[in-house]
Amino acid sequence: MTLFADASGERLDAFLARSVPELSRSAAQRLIEEGAVRRNGGKARKNDKLNAGDKIDYNIPEARPVDISPTEMALDIVYEDEDLLVINKPKGLVVHPAPGHSDDTLVNGLLYALGEDLSGINGELRPGIVHRIDKDTSGLLAVAKNDYSHAMLASQLKDHTMARTYEAIVVGTLKEDTGTVDAPIGRHPTDRKKMCVTQRNSRPAVTHWEVVRRYRGYTHIRCRLETGRTHQIRVHMAYIGHPILGDTVYGRKKPELGQDSQCLHAGQLAFRHPRDGRPVMVFAELPQYFKDVLEKLEKMG
Repeated sequence: MTLFADASGERLDAFLARSVPELSRSAAQRLIEEGAVRRNGGKARKNDKLNAGDKIDYNIPEARPVDISPTEMALDIVYEDEDLLVINKPKGLVVHPAPGHSDDTLVNGLLYALGEDLSGINGELRPGIVHRIDKDTSGLLAVAKNDYSHAMLASQLKDHTMARTYEAIVVGTLKEDTGTVDAPIGRHPTDRKKMCVTQRNSRPAVTHWEVVRRYRGYTHIRCRLETGRTHQIRVHMAYIGHPILGDTVYGRKKPELGQDSQCLHAGQLAFRHPRDGRPVMVFAELPQYFKDVLEKLEKMG
């Protein structure tokens, strides 16, 4: 397939990710590194700066057979049709295989439940996965059953028309009732497992928040993502001085109120159906761990 750069100065990987709905930035970089992208007929590099009119040829290879063991597990499916499903993921479940988690992830469970009825756009380790949430974040996750649905949902993620709303409990009392954190996020310069707010090698990130209720020393908030960067809500709330309760990576190092991982739940997902454009809105009520914390806070006064 062929594209032509519409402006000068943009990085090649960023241009591909912007122009091809089914490609994330990392997927575009993978294609370039594998030699599946050529610039003006020659070799391309992911950090190439484009000139207006540059000819970009790219090829998305056929999905390779998935070499992951299907694993039987209980899946909380809150919406399903022939094109997609929405899973309510429990806290503690890893989304896709990674070192230390080869057969106990959501992907393993999806392969057992759906077999080959999953999209292949994201490669052999992430079949069907349109977007992901952290292991210790609970809540809603969209899964595509075919490549067409995957591309359409990915496009909505890119243009910010897929609405993702989270609930969280943060440390401290937020004085304002609403607010927005508009601060770019990139990889931490010394700890590669962490993200941070930085101007260097970062991407724009915007989080809107509103107060649900204030408690003594803590605040229950609702967050709406305008962008979807890794650890975005966790990084942004820590950045403004209100880390998420239980987040020992970005917040207080000692567990509080019995929480040793972030108190963060993806409770609402809204999008246009990829097949006919009708609005779909899915809800997942607060899980028991979150309710238990609210009950403790209630008793504290």
